[in-house]
Amino acid sequence: MAADLNNAPTAAELVTAYAAGTLSPVEATTAALETIRERDADYNAYVLVDPDRALASARAAERRWRDRAPLGPLDGVPMSIKDLFLTRGWPTLRGSRRVDPDQPWDVDSPVAARLREGGLVLLGKTTTPEMGWKGVCDNPLTGITRNPWDTSRTSGGSSGGSAVAVATGMGPLSVGTDGGGSIRIPAAFCGVVGFKPTHGRVPQYPLSSLAVLAHAGPMARTVTDVALLLDALALPDHRDPYHLGPHDGPYSRAADRDVRGVTAAFSADLGYVRVDPEVAAVVASAAQALRDAGMRVEAADPGFPDPLPAFDVLWCAGAAKWLDVFDGRADDVDPGLRAVIERGLAYSAGDYLAAEAERLALAVRMGEFHTRHDVLITPTVPIPAFAAGHDVPPGSGMSGWPEWTPFTYPFNMTHQPAISVPVGFTAAGLPIGLQIVGPRHAEELVLAVARAVERGPGRASGGGR
Repeated sequence: MAADLNNAPTAAELVTAYAAGTLSPVEATTAALETIRERDADYNAYVLVDPDRALASARAAERRWRDRAPLGPLDGVPMSIKDLFLTRGWPTLRGSRRVDPDQPWDVDSPVAARLREGGLVLLGKTTTPEMGWKGVCDNPLTGITRNPWDTSRTSGGSSGGSAVAVATGMGPLSVGTDGGGSIRIPAAFCGVVGFKPTHGRVPQYPLSSLAVLAHAGPMARTVTDVALLLDALALPDHRDPYHLGPHDGPYSRAADRDVRGVTAAFSADLGYVRVDPEVAAVVASAAQALRDAGMRVEAADPGFPDPLPAFDVLWCAGAAKWLDVFDGRADDVDPGLRAVIERGLAYSAGDYLAAEAERLALAVRMGEFHTRHDVLITPTVPIPAFAAGHDVPPGSGMSGWPEWTPFTYPFNMTHQPAISVPVGFTAAGLPIGLQIVGPRHAEELVLAVARAVERGPGRASGGGR
């Protein structure tokens, strides 16, 4: 069973229809709910769906469009939100049996608050591995989330439910989190666009125990939709001490800028990654298409060694703090998560400080790299989606999920914006993603290059889809 990426309208198409009066938010929300009813049993993208609240929100949006007074550019667009974000009125169980659902649940995270303020229609919450701890999407509470192009394969994670919901027409937009690739990995595996903006661009509350690595960002089928959603999300919130100030102008306008003359370093392997030949060929072809379209693309590696040891310290030490959520007990959590927590507890303060020093040095190195290259282009993930129900590719001999996603976690450490854009398929019909990394605070540039990739060969200047 393959995903249908062509029939469902994009968010941009929906709001154009709302403005013209040819479609209403109630009709769009009803269609999305019907698609969830028809399809989600095959994929397990949603952990919670709330038709009554969604339709009530859609009716309010319909009245605003009728009065020509929408709350924002995406008013009335149905969407999902990952089950790591506090969302008033709904439990946030994080894929865990250890989170008590019988709580007030009366606080909105900054993400949920901004979505409501913009009039977006929340359909429900999407699946995540327990606490979002790994790069695939299964958990002890709701089971496995499956790839929309081949249900025997993983969707990727940890924002796997969001990627699948978007890919299959179960809502054109979603918001995910990314601490080591968790937006970009499932975007690549599911054939959608996933954007991890600069750290702090999308405020978070409560802060993750992985706050030094954790980002939040939009997921959609098109770069235009991602940019529109980022406009709604990228507003300051006093509850996040890392939040950035307001940005200049709408990202949705910047996405269509002309990128001819932009300099891009194309690194096929970062100097140390083994890449599947099909993935390598498709990504290289996409990089060549940008060169043909007028960008200055040259082969260049950033020149850093694999920072996995430092990432492992930061990741596992942060994961150990989840014991507070689990009331000090981890005996009935995902066994892989339990092992990560135990490893994190064994690290010393000195280990953590040394890893943080390496993280900062990596950020400085990438800052210098971007004085010579506007953006860095790589594969998003070096392999296609593998069998569902496994944390690592079966038979690979790998011990942990970061080993198969070496292109993503370095740029959580450096806090840079990075996006995954679909660029083709394997012979077996599995999507392949290309990653674009920019300097910190350069969301506009990253979106513009991503839009050029999406437009295809020979079209690096702005224009319609």
